[in-house]
Amino acid sequence: MGENARRRRPGPLAGLLVAVVVAAGCMGGGLDQGEPEQPRPRQSGQPASPGADATRADGTTSVAEFKQDFSDAVGIAQRYWTAQFRASGKQFEPIRRVVPYTRSGEVSCGGEGLPRNNAVYCSAGDFIAYDVNWSVGAFRQVGDAFLFYLLGHEYAHGVQVRLGIRYNFTIQQELQADCMAGAYIGDNVRSGTLTLAEGDLDEFREGLLAVGDDPDQPWFAEGSHGTAEQRSDSFFRGYENSLDACGLG
Repeated sequence: MGENARRRRPGPLAGLLVAVVVAAGCMGGGLDQGEPEQPRPRQSGQPASPGADATRADGTTSVAEFKQDFSDAVGIAQRYWTAQFRASGKQFEPIRRVVPYTRSGEVSCGGEGLPRNNAVYCSAGDFIAYDVNWSVGAFRQVGDAFLFYLLGHEYAHGVQVRLGIRYNFTIQQELQADCMAGAYIGDNVRSGTLTLAEGDLDEFREGLLAVGDDPDQPWFAEGSHGTAEQRSDSFFRGYENSLDACGLG
């Protein structure tokens, strides 16, 4: 998936989403105080270099490609939400920073150091932070689709804050963010900004069905994200029907 470009054929998306989205990418609006600490945050759309340029065995996923795709995902999200707010007669303020980190505790939110293998939106600091090494590893294993889903989901939490959306239960916040991420991707596919290769939707569906809370986890527990079926339904409801399906009104 890329801006006005046919995306590379990735590996199994299910493996990515299990490792990436469920394990770490959904802390979202739950961390809502604090400013990013060292290293000095870069501006949105300018993630730091993850290290020396290297590729996986098939030579298709370089660090340069990761940086470009991540920058594209941030830029498309900013333009998408700016246009959505403008259509409603409102002004949109982009998320202030996208902060890369490499070590546990290197970036904190509300005095709580962020762990490795994670991505999060911190609402009080208004920034998205992500573990660079973990993100590049997933990018190499699966391809670039996860960058757009992961960035779209975390950006959605920032939009929820801007709209003053607060739910009593984490699961409500997270499923809505899944829907908003689906709308962000779907609307950009329909506009021609993003192009999916044949079979990509099936990979998204299979991946989303592979994620979800443990069956024994109560839906009302703090940190709940929803069952695999709920998450898949929310994402594709947004993908197919745009933001009208996401309960933002």
